[in-house]
Amino acid sequence: MRVLILEDEALLAEAIRDGLRLEAMAADIAPDGNAALELLSYNTYDVAVLDRDVPGPTGDEVAQSIVASGSGMPILMLTAADRLDDKQTGFELGADDYLTKPFALRELVLRLRALARRSAHAAPPVRELAGLRIDPFRREVFRDGRYVPLTRKQFAVLEVLVAADGGVVSAEELLERAWDENADPFTNAVRITMSGLRKRLGEPWVIVTVPGVGYRIDDAP
Repeated sequence: MRVLILEDEALLAEAIRDGLRLEAMAADIAPDGNAALELLSYNTYDVAVLDRDVPGPTGDEVAQSIVASGSGMPILMLTAADRLDDKQTGFELGADDYLTKPFALRELVLRLRALARRSAHAAPPVRELAGLRIDPFRREVFRDGRYVPLTRKQFAVLEVLVAADGGVVSAEELLERAWDENADPFTNAVRITMSGLRKRLGEPWVIVTVPGVGYRIDDAP
C-alpha cells in the first residue's frame, strides 16, 4: 500500500511515515498543498491522509481536487478541530474518514487498512489465493497453514500480487505501489525482494515470472 501524507508539521509527518513503514506501507510526504498536488499528478496512491490546515492550497482544496479527478482514492482527514461542524464540512468535501489530533498511530494504520479495503471493491480483510492466506491487519502470511515470516517489503510486494488475484503485475507497478518516491526506478530492488520472497514462501514456487511483463501468483503451482 502507498499513502500520501499532506502534513506541514515535519516531525509529525516523519513520525507517521516511519510508523507506516513499520507496517509495510510506503508513504510520501507533502509539506504543503502544492507539493501534494504535484505528487498526485504523477503517482498513484491507495489512500490520501490530508491535514486540513496547511500552506498553499489547503487540505480541503486538495481533497476537492482528488474527488474531481474521479480516481476514487479514499481520503482521511487529519485536524486539530474536533467540533462536529468541522467534521461535517470535511465529509461534505469528500473525506471518507476523519481523525482528530492527537491520535494513536495504530488507529491510523487500522483506518488506512479499512479504507484501502473498502476502495478495492469491498475485498475481504483476509485474502486467500493459491494456498496463501494474507492478513494485512495482523501482517501475517500463511502458506498451506504454515506461518511464513516476511520482511516488511516482502509483505508489501506480496500484498500487491495477491490483490491482483492472479493477474500480472509489472515491476514498475510494484515499485510504484510498494516503495516510496525515493525509490530508484533503475534499481534491482524489485528483483532482489522477489527472490527473497520466493525463498521465504518455499517450493513449489507460487510466484511466477511472465517474461517481459512482470509477476503473478500462480493459482496452480
